[in-house]
Amino acid sequence: MQEKKKKILTGNFGPPIDDDQNTMTAGGSGPAMLQDTHLVEKLAHFDRERIPERVVHAKGAGAGGFFEVTHDVRDYTKAKFLSKVGKRTEVFARFSTVGGEKGSADAERDPRGFAVKFYTEEGNYDFVGNNTPVFFIRDPLKFPDFIHTQKRNPATNLKDPDMFWDFLSLTPESIHQVTILFSDRGTPKSYRYMNGYSGHTFMWYNGKGERSWVKIHFETEQGIQNLNREEARHMCGQDADHATRDLYQAIESGDFPAWKVYVQIMTPEEVEKYRFNSFDVTKVWLHGDASLRPVGRMVLNRNSENYFAEVEQAAFSPGNLVPGIAPSPDRMLQGRIFSYPDTHRHRLGPNYHLLLVNSAKAAKSNNYQRDGLMRCDDNAGAGPNYYPNSFGGPSPYPEAAYPALKVSGKTGRHPYSHPNDDFVQPGELYRRVMSEQDRTHLIGNIVDHLGGAKKRIQLRQTALFYKVDPEYGSRVAQGLNLDLKEIRRLVGMTQEERVKATSG
Repeated sequence: MQEKKKKILTGNFGPPIDDDQNTMTAGGSGPAMLQDTHLVEKLAHFDRERIPERVVHAKGAGAGGFFEVTHDVRDYTKAKFLSKVGKRTEVFARFSTVGGEKGSADAERDPRGFAVKFYTEEGNYDFVGNNTPVFFIRDPLKFPDFIHTQKRNPATNLKDPDMFWDFLSLTPESIHQVTILFSDRGTPKSYRYMNGYSGHTFMWYNGKGERSWVKIHFETEQGIQNLNREEARHMCGQDADHATRDLYQAIESGDFPAWKVYVQIMTPEEVEKYRFNSFDVTKVWLHGDASLRPVGRMVLNRNSENYFAEVEQAAFSPGNLVPGIAPSPDRMLQGRIFSYPDTHRHRLGPNYHLLLVNSAKAAKSNNYQRDGLMRCDDNAGAGPNYYPNSFGGPSPYPEAAYPALKVSGKTGRHPYSHPNDDFVQPGELYRRVMSEQDRTHLIGNIVDHLGGAKKRIQLRQTALFYKVDPEYGSRVAQGLNLDLKEIRRLVGMTQEERVKATSG
């Protein structure tokens, strides 16, 4: 048989692509490079694939409320909205499923988006997280591919377990999030009964310029409640909008949902020496290494008068930060900082920031950006539209700069450091955090879903479960009637050998 000529991956204009797994960074752990045209082209194209529904987080519910500071954190951040115990800031929150379309069911197995816009006196600060503390991938180059596998098959227009599990089985870094997603945490009872996590690490810095690294947690005061697989399936058929309905009705009746807000804090020295890469969003900081420190409390007490005006048009970005809070070199965060506002400009227009729900309510917006589709204010009147100028236009504020990070190394597509620790944390989750009932539900949920994929994909994915914990993999293998000897043989192979052995 004549061997097929190998296809070369190229960019949109034909140049060959050298690496489609690692974003170009400044050194092995440095920030992403703007010169990475492949990353920008891939993300920009992905952001424009669907009109006008959100590409991800299409189905959601939201409400307004307030955040109140309960503990002094001025030693760590100079953010003014966090400057005084008892201080309140208006917020708007949106919760969502991730992969489903706008008409999908609220009870589908999926991560849940957890986004909060803080209308601070220094401008809007957006917390843009999920109900899980980790994510499936750690490099934004993989994001369009990952989301494609969670959507519909391009030929059948049906959800496809082969697509879903093929990608995950070829992406071992996903195993931590997969283990969480296929536990009952993948089907929260409703938005009121789940936590929110930043996932990413952020920089906090105080008035002296001293910096710390933080992860942010919203813990529900209603308590964690989930649906098991049978309950979730029943709810999908009984009431596809149950979580949307529950949030609205709770607030309407005066049963205002609330969350306590905490941070985990590490010094730069602690992060440098930490056993896991602190800027890898597939990893957590173990609570024994960085305990939760209370910061404040969020209460949602106002339903929207018009869903479209607020919930549908609300646009969040992890790059909307205020003095005292800054990004980290986390590659996924760096990619999101570009991609989120880019997709908003595509979906809502270049002036989406002027929509009431997105506008800086507690601060005045002053810049030289003019015109554009749907400009709905006075377009800055007769003021100058260039800088520098001598006509009283706004000037930069150097004090807003955040502490510089030292970067070094050669530019290139560097793989992440700590390449062999993807199985440690999910193993601890399975053995030490989950109860026996949790583990039983996890195995049942995986077998139910993975059972729809081809056997070769089942073998490859089950080998990853076995690497997390032999019991974990063995129970999945038993549920799928797979040969355990074959699973063990695959576990002993390299990733490349495992792919070759299960291809075709």
